[in-house]
Amino acid sequence: MSLGQVFVSEVFGTALLLLLGCGVVANVALPKNNGFEGGFLMVNFGWGLAVFAGVYGAYKSGAHLNPAVTFGLLANDAGEYAKGVPITVTSTLVYLAGEMVGAFLGAVLCWMAYKKQFDERGDAASLGVFSTGPQIKSTPWNLMTEIIGTFVLVFVIITFGQTPSGLGPLAVALLVVGIGASLGGPTGYAINPARDLGPRIAHALLPIPHKDDSNWGYAWIPVVGPIIGGVIAGVLANLYI
Repeated sequence: MSLGQVFVSEVFGTALLLLLGCGVVANVALPKNNGFEGGFLMVNFGWGLAVFAGVYGAYKSGAHLNPAVTFGLLANDAGEYAKGVPITVTSTLVYLAGEMVGAFLGAVLCWMAYKKQFDERGDAASLGVFSTGPQIKSTPWNLMTEIIGTFVLVFVIITFGQTPSGLGPLAVALLVVGIGASLGGPTGYAINPARDLGPRIAHALLPIPHKDDSNWGYAWIPVVGPIIGGVIAGVLANLYI
């Protein structure tokens, strides 16, 4: 397929991912919702199912949906991956662009779906719907949490691609639920630079009344940490497999 088709596919799939992923957080975090205070486990399952939908939405391009996955495959020297798209520097840039644009659009669509809840949220914070943040601020350990969580994600995804499995997207969805339940507590488990940065930009730009700060001082951690984790996973998976 052409790189233009790759871009459109990744935009569509990543937009679905962020619409549903940010949507479940909005449902839990914003008052006047049926899912208000539904808990972190509800968020974990919501994100897992968001990945399930996103993978199908971007199946034509192999459904990276995540710069950490894209960099991991590049580091893994994967050659041609899914639908015959070569993993090169050029195609990597196209994947990254599609992922970022899709993440931003998905966050905007989430805001549109929950417009009245954002307007009438009272004292509830708005940033947590869009992006992640640590429970305990510690730059090296927050970074380590994101590296480890993303390593698990990318390593297992690459392994899925090398072993027979009938589960397909469901396997990745359950993997995301598992990572969230096991490793998501300290930082909210971004494990995806586009998932955090695209919506954070949307939060900064959207006309949300009385919105809180976008916390740009932390924003680099859920970008750099997942990329490091993805690259390590790609290299080690190449040696292991």
